[in-house]
Amino acid sequence: MSLSIRLSRGGSKKRPYYRVVVADARSPRDGRFIEKIGTYNPLLAKDSPERIKLDTERAAHWLKMGAQPTDRVARFLDVLGVKERAARNNPNKGKPGEKATERAEERAEKLKAAEEAAAEAAAQAAAAAAAAPVAEEPAAEAEATEAATEEAPAADA
Repeated sequence: MSLSIRLSRGGSKKRPYYRVVVADARSPRDGRFIEKIGTYNPLLAKDSPERIKLDTERAAHWLKMGAQPTDRVARFLDVLGVKERAARNNPNKGKPGEKATERAEERAEKLKAAEEAAAEAAAQAAAAAAAAPVAEEPAAEAEATEAATEEAPAADA
């Protein structure tokens, strides 16, 4: 018979309360169990001593008998110092999905295109500004020549 140390749900709707039980792995979650070794109330504050109550001696006994704790119960046992639990590492958990990655790539492409267009517009404006003073100088000289020719007859008279 394979044994598991797991949570059995109690309490009312939206008000969970769990018993930590040792049960046959084949029995239903809230069904028959061998022994109740503690309680867990997730509604209490995390630092509250009433949140997790566990008989550590009985838990250690059942672990020696070959009972396998569920992940949540293994966390409780690790916190209480009954059984060491290896930390898990899932490097892919924080990565975005395919669609989010596609949207990010599209945004990056649009941003790059906008930056290129802005750089091109700035380059054209700079080229136009560089060409404009060259074109203005002959026009300024022509205006000065016209003004001088208009003033000359007035000075002769």
